[in-house]
Amino acid sequence: MRKSHRSSLLAVAVVVTALTLSACGDKAPEAAAPPPPEVGVVTVTPSRMPVINELPGRLEGVRTAEVRARVEGIVLSRNYREGGEVKAGQVMFKIDPAPYEAQLASARADLARAEANAVAARQRAERYKPLVAVNAVSKQEYDEAVAAAGQANAEIAAARAAVRTAQINLGYTTVTAPISGRAGRALVTEGALVGNGEATRLALVEQVDPIWVTFTQPATEVMRLRRAIESGQIQNVNGGARVRLFLDDGTEYSETGRLLFSDMTVDPTTGAITLRAQFPNKNRELLSGTFVRVRVEQGIDENALTVPQRALIRNAKGAMVMVVGADGKVGAVPVKTGMAIGDRWLITEGLKGGEQVIVEGLQKVQPGGVAKAVPFQQGQGASAPAAQGIAAPAAAQGGASGAAAPASGAQAQQGQKG
Repeated sequence: MRKSHRSSLLAVAVVVTALTLSACGDKAPEAAAPPPPEVGVVTVTPSRMPVINELPGRLEGVRTAEVRARVEGIVLSRNYREGGEVKAGQVMFKIDPAPYEAQLASARADLARAEANAVAARQRAERYKPLVAVNAVSKQEYDEAVAAAGQANAEIAAARAAVRTAQINLGYTTVTAPISGRAGRALVTEGALVGNGEATRLALVEQVDPIWVTFTQPATEVMRLRRAIESGQIQNVNGGARVRLFLDDGTEYSETGRLLFSDMTVDPTTGAITLRAQFPNKNRELLSGTFVRVRVEQGIDENALTVPQRALIRNAKGAMVMVVGADGKVGAVPVKTGMAIGDRWLITEGLKGGEQVIVEGLQKVQPGGVAKAVPFQQGQGASAPAAQGIAAPAAAQGGASGAAAPASGAQAQQGQKG
């Protein structure tokens, strides 16, 4: 009986405990939903910015002259420093003049003989003139004397021309610089035979102050820029386009150049037009033949749109930015970019202005999710590498053009597509 009583009491205790726990569970509050993640955003606003195209180019001298041997002979000496500056008319090479000195002496002797013959012919014609009037000599003899005098004068003219030719050839044995500029290496050495059947190249002289840079621009970009200027979307540059030059190591040349001309014919093989700019080169820092990059300011965009570089997401489909709408929803916007402007990208397509672009916290959100937008402060943490892997919508197109340009003085590039 005692065991049965104990069992009854234990069963009652179990039931009471279960009822108590059930009652407590009914009174517990439901778990609260997590708050949306905070993300740092910047509002895209139009700003005034130069329209700049960055293009590859090549340096070349404004004047180039080949120094050639114009007479045949043996080179006796080189009279200039290779790679140094020469003045127009400065002696650069000396060719053996002995054969040409002999030719000049022979020509002068022929001239003296012709002049002596001419004196005798004139005197004979003068003596025959009064005699023919009294029939002392025949008319035919007089005519022959006059003709001989005229032929003697012609021989004098030919002899004088031969003397002049010999003087010119003798002068060609002293080879001088045709223009002032930098002289290249000698293409012949002392003792070489030059001018044997052709005008042998001896050296090259280039005028490199000022210096030209020749580059090309796609014709489609030129037409787009013209239409934008005509429509008023972009203002034309007053005073001509300014050009800046960057060397192959990325350093900017200290002097600013000016655009000289643009060839309005389109190269059918490349679809581009040729442009040329001129730069001062007093210190000879720029070398002809060097490949460089130029930035040409061709207009002013009053409504340029830019975003921080860290806000741009790249993947196989192109480039995009994540934006937070007024309802807090996150969306992906495909964009096309121009060139880098310091730590920002110029946006040429995709944004209209006023969008809240996510800069910080990209790893916390996905398209279609929600987020709490807070103003982004410069230096607010590092950009998240994980954001590069966010999948872009199927409609995402475009991308960024090239690598980021140097931060110093970089400006916007109109129409460069990624």
